[in-house]
Amino acid sequence: MAEVKLYDIEAAAGDGRSLEQENVESTLYFPTDQLAAQGLDPAQVVGIKVRGDSMDGTLADGDWVLVDRSRREPKPEGVFLLLVHGERRIKRVQRVAGGAWLLISDNEHYQPEMIKPEELKDVEILGRCEIRIGRVS
Repeated sequence: MAEVKLYDIEAAAGDGRSLEQENVESTLYFPTDQLAAQGLDPAQVVGIKVRGDSMDGTLADGDWVLVDRSRREPKPEGVFLLLVHGERRIKRVQRVAGGAWLLISDNEHYQPEMIKPEELKDVEILGRCEIRIGRVS
């Protein structure tokens, strides 16, 4: 069994600390072979609690998402845990012409955010969101 530490992203937002410095809210255990079948290295997987409605349609407030910390490049495009100006966010990341990134919320009430190449120094991909754990409605 692989131990996956679960962190509350709301508690982590805004301070720019690494996840290892945060309090672990809980721990889940998954069969190692099942994580491997999903292409995940258990040593690189952490769980993050989703806060807010910006990713509604994909992730809901209160969902948990398993993040693969080994996948820190926005290719292929997907949903990532990011550190943006010291704040942790979960957004779609799309590379655009000229080396900029577009941070996209799945909730249409939020406008995409353009990160220009000169601003990328203030943005870090912490990992790719791979598996959602949430209520079925």
